[in-house]
Amino acid sequence: MYPFARQPVFPFHRSYLWRESSTTQGAPRAPAASSMSPSVYVSSHEKKPCCHSQPLSSSSASVMAARTGASTTHKSPIKHSPDLALSSVQFWSDLRIWSTASVNTFRCLVGCTLGDMSMLFYLQSAHPTLSPAIAMGLAMTSGILTSISLETVLLRFSRASNMSWKAAFKTATGMSLISMLTMEAVENAVDYHLMGWGNVDVTDPLFWKAVGWSALAGWSAPLPFNYWNLKRHGKSCH
Repeated sequence: MYPFARQPVFPFHRSYLWRESSTTQGAPRAPAASSMSPSVYVSSHEKKPCCHSQPLSSSSASVMAARTGASTTHKSPIKHSPDLALSSVQFWSDLRIWSTASVNTFRCLVGCTLGDMSMLFYLQSAHPTLSPAIAMGLAMTSGILTSISLETVLLRFSRASNMSWKAAFKTATGMSLISMLTMEAVENAVDYHLMGWGNVDVTDPLFWKAVGWSALAGWSAPLPFNYWNLKRHGKSCH
């Protein structure tokens, strides 16, 4: 028996000790602590590192990501900034917030315009004597209902949200009414300014130009508010 056999020997050290004992037969064996210094073993191990300890290159990381279906880039969550001054340039210079607010406002625009303009054009064609103020009020109500309905359907069937009908409807009704009302009011005002009342002719190119300018104005009007709400409070209109 070796004199150091009573001390605990790790499995990866046994081959090292066996080689030391075989090359020093007949010579007095040193204690285990001196024949197997951890610092010597670690230094030799660091000279020849294992292949698994080397960091993956960018190409290897891309291959591994493609095999596992993972992404090599990670987007950090959007953080709101409650301490920045509203009048500072830094507050309004976050391109990521602008991008998110623009997409959210466009989704709201699709739902609101679908109901608002449809009702407005119907009332102008079928009831030309109706007061424009009453017609715009009914059109704005229709736009809010279609926006909530569209958002509920998108949240229900979206793979990202995967909500139930009840949760999707609750989320859709929590959208910002200020954003939707501002959008529809600006749309109706621009359309009334360009086309007047009762001039609905789908064959006239001017009619569709007015619709386009109205939609652009409706999208632009609540965009700063949506940006502010997302940047300051971390809340989006959707």
